[in-house]
Amino acid sequence: MGGHCIGTEKLKIGELAQKTGITKRTIDYYTNLGLLEAERSESNYRYYDHAMIDRLYFIEQRKQEGLSLGEIQEALNIPSYEEIDVQMLRLKMQDLEHDVSSLLEQMNNQDNKNIQSIKKNVSPESIALMQSLLLLINT
Repeated sequence: MGGHCIGTEKLKIGELAQKTGITKRTIDYYTNLGLLEAERSESNYRYYDHAMIDRLYFIEQRKQEGLSLGEIQEALNIPSYEEIDVQMLRLKMQDLEHDVSSLLEQMNNQDNKNIQSIKKNVSPESIALMQSLLLLINT
């Protein structure tokens, strides 16, 4: 048996489909849209909380009432992807600005050898983001 204690508390997509009578394909679609939350196990299986049974029924009921998936998403109070991205980016930018300013202080106080060691400790992704941030800050 894989996935330690997850098995008892969580449902695999097939079990969720059985319990609700909703197809795995539909559940998968809702999950990709962010309407349903799933945890991925180490073996990359999706596991669903029992609360997702109620949420599935809620989604299906609203669909029968003629609501679009976008409206259902609002009813569930799940931010749309665009909003999430903007919020996440703002937070990341704030963190990075903080990191960049402390890095710049370090760089100003030290010689070039240390700049190399600082660069080693920062991920390439962060460096790329910092470079684009610096462009924004300096324009």
